[in-house]
Amino acid sequence: MTSDRCDSLQNFAVGQMLHPNFSKPLRESNVTNNASCRSVSVGFPIAMMVTGMVGNSMALILVYISYRKKENKRKRSFLLCIGSLALTDLFGQLLTSPIVISVYRADLKWKSIDASGGLCAFFGVCMTTFGLCSLFLASAMAIERALAITSPHWYSNHMRPSVTKQTLALIWGLVLLFALLPVAGVGKYTLQWPGTWCFISTGDRKVSGNMFFSITFAVLGIFSLLVTLSCNMVTIRGLIIRCRTKSQSQASKQWERLTTETVIQLLGIMCVLLICWSPLLVLMLRMISAQMSSHHCKQAAASSLMPSRDIHLDCNFFLTAIRMASLNQILDPWVYLLLREILLRKFCMVATAVSNCSIDGQNETQAALDALNKQNHNNSLHKQQSE
Repeated sequence: MTSDRCDSLQNFAVGQMLHPNFSKPLRESNVTNNASCRSVSVGFPIAMMVTGMVGNSMALILVYISYRKKENKRKRSFLLCIGSLALTDLFGQLLTSPIVISVYRADLKWKSIDASGGLCAFFGVCMTTFGLCSLFLASAMAIERALAITSPHWYSNHMRPSVTKQTLALIWGLVLLFALLPVAGVGKYTLQWPGTWCFISTGDRKVSGNMFFSITFAVLGIFSLLVTLSCNMVTIRGLIIRCRTKSQSQASKQWERLTTETVIQLLGIMCVLLICWSPLLVLMLRMISAQMSSHHCKQAAASSLMPSRDIHLDCNFFLTAIRMASLNQILDPWVYLLLREILLRKFCMVATAVSNCSIDGQNETQAALDALNKQNHNNSLHKQQSE
């Protein structure tokens, strides 16, 4: 799920450059800026592809090593979910990023590499499939963790790796069938402004089933986010309650440390999901309600000397939103797996040190108050005896 928006500046300036009052020095300066922008922008999909491949490949290797260990049998369902998410994100990067890079090599002309339009449909299917799969897999992991914490006996008796595999296969199959609906004539994938990526058409009501398909995608995404957030909050609440019921022992201290690490990780997951996906899903609903699509962006950029500011901002914001959703594929392996061992332990050590300092300070204050009260009591007794 990779896209780019560098060409927005070039398209926005087309009408102005054709104006007779547009000076030659400014025209030459604009061409230079566009060339520079293009060279910088092509680095963005390349960087995203390389970063995503490295992070997700590392996550897959760690999951495979952990899955083979005998002592991790109880964690195999969760490891299967993490491995599936890393594999989904990896394929999402591998199948879409090279297409975007090829468009840049073709001077940002999509038709030169896809005259028939079949590649655009393939790109749209990949965007929809890997986007929804990532969200649903995150929801599946959130449900799995909530069951493991709130219903440990049911979880140990019923949650087998075979059940997890069947659930993951069902998610992939249903999402792929949904993504193929435009190929079957329900909905449509169109080239999105500025012409470097394809996605669901949001404003074309003339296409059969297009409104149903685009609204369903946005609603499914928002529903998945709500399920993930709700289940993570249930998990956090369950962890805190179990931590408080533990007795003061060495085992309880270890449980407290693990609880702190897990809570921090879950909060990080929720923040990443909200930041990466909320703008795209909300903006899609807004564009659907306003009957706006990428065609309005093209018309505003090419046929108007002063395009509507609102349309121009919406087009740029839509590109930024899809970039943020693409960024989620890179962040997933880090927030779910890689950063847990690197950062969370250090954060917990600092938090423990601060907590200990606070407790020591409270103990010293309480000791001083006790000494003062004892001294006042002794003085009172001495005064009564003297009388």
